[in-house]
Amino acid sequence: MESVSPATKVWTRDSASAEKRDVWTAMKRGFRGRCPRCGEGKLFRAFLKVDNNCSACGLDFTPHRADDLPAYLVIVIVGHLLVPVILWVETSYSPPVWLQLSIYLPFTFIASLLLLQPVKGAVVGMQWALRMHGFDEHNPEP
Repeated sequence: MESVSPATKVWTRDSASAEKRDVWTAMKRGFRGRCPRCGEGKLFRAFLKVDNNCSACGLDFTPHRADDLPAYLVIVIVGHLLVPVILWVETSYSPPVWLQLSIYLPFTFIASLLLLQPVKGAVVGMQWALRMHGFDEHNPEP
């Protein structure tokens, strides 16, 4: 006797009838520290702690998985801003090392701290807009 297994349910973006989510709008809202869906509620409850849900529309933020991506992006952004300046100053003026370190290290530290939260917010907004991880209510996976 042959056993019949149930048909596998395949999820595709076409099978889910959901609202359209604009990636750039969600990323801009997240960059400003606001809810990616409504743009009103706060995204963060502390410096890098994402709140459990939006205070305005109730969107659940717990499925986000930003992990290390914001830190990597901040390193790339600050590096691309700072390295050309360092090379230009070094080749044009050749200041002493102590002067360079006293300028570049604080700038790198401050720029990284200032960019870390907005970049993390943009990553969470992108995840919500692309329905990544648990942000898709129509995904048949448990």
